Amino acid sequence: MLRQRVDLPLLVSSLLLLGVGSVMVYSASSAVAEEMFSGDSGFFVKRYLVRLILGIVILVLFASLNYQKQKKWSPILLAVGLVFLMLVFVPGLGLTIRGATRTLNLFSMTIQPAEGIKVALVIFLAYWLDKRRDVMDRFFVGLLPGLAVAGVTCLLIVLQPDYGTAIVLAVTAFAMLYVGRARLLHLACAVGIMLPVLFFKLYASTHSRQRLMTYFDRFFGNSVEQAVNLQGADYQLQQALIGLGTGGLFGIGLGQSRQKFLFLPDPHTDFVFAVIGEELGFLGSLAVLGLFAVFVWRGIRIARHAPDAFGFFLASGLTMLIALHVLVNIGVVTGMLPTTGLPLPFLSYGGSWLLFCMMSIGILLNISRMTYRRQRLQYD
Repeated sequence: MLRQRVDLPLLVSSLLLLGVGSVMVYSASSAVAEEMFSGDSGFFVKRYLVRLILGIVILVLFASLNYQKQKKWSPILLAVGLVFLMLVFVPGLGLTIRGATRTLNLFSMTIQPAEGIKVALVIFLAYWLDKRRDVMDRFFVGLLPGLAVAGVTCLLIVLQPDYGTAIVLAVTAFAMLYVGRARLLHLACAVGIMLPVLFFKLYASTHSRQRLMTYFDRFFGNSVEQAVNLQGADYQLQQALIGLGTGGLFGIGLGQSRQKFLFLPDPHTDFVFAVIGEELGFLGSLAVLGLFAVFVWRGIRIARHAPDAFGFFLASGLTMLIALHVLVNIGVVTGMLPTTGLPLPFLSYGGSWLLFCMMSIGILLNISRMTYRRQRLQYD
């Protein structure tokens, strides 16, 4: 009966990824935790597991809650998310870490509003596309309002600054609008306006400009510049590539990573895939990518068979959002994309994003349940 009620491959692939995440967070973070917290090598994994348990509760809740009820609440959810995004700029509430003000300190709890606004924007755009799908080919009454909401959301994230999240969210929004029958010419004009603004903002930021120049130096720079970058902006990537190369085909063994011993910065967060490649090798990394591929495949299938337009747009948006995170994170770790601080879904240590990923799984499972229920009613 479980197979008939929910999408079992999606659920199983998600749980397997979470299991791998639990093991790899401990393996990747043990050395850092022991150094930072007086020998407590399990500090990060214990916090990860607490959030994972809370995430499972959220998953079950949203898998049971009819996704169609989220439609009427979507404008309120987005408005609350935007308020939280603006609160990070209030002195005393926003915490500045490594030059970026992305974290909100409320009642002794820290949250990253940008992680929640991703899901909130996807739900709102699904609602908007469902409501206005008959006029989406018209710019002012169809596309512009949804585009404006996405633009304001991304702008607030850019101001933190968090360019990686803003770009992924913008691509997700544009993809949803395109799937919602917006004209490609209108979207291309919007991209043509936004790209120069984005590049200007990136160039104005010393840190981001250095990362971009370092990225292009890999392909067009001379050997002297690359040697300087080895100890500079490209150091983290160089250590990640050393780890991936060391892993070879089969890996050097679970828990045996050498890069995690303070060579690779953030081994348990943005660069956990490098530790996976080092310890589990190419075949282990391929297996992880295979689990993500199953997740994306089932998400697309759920979207295609959704019982209504809102479910189709919602499942499409959530699947694209998680898939883009995977592509960007692995692209960064392998040097194919400029370095940015995007976590790997399910596998990176983190609180807010893990919980919202679990929420997304729950929503997708609920859409699959509603699809089954509708099909059963048709055949009865």
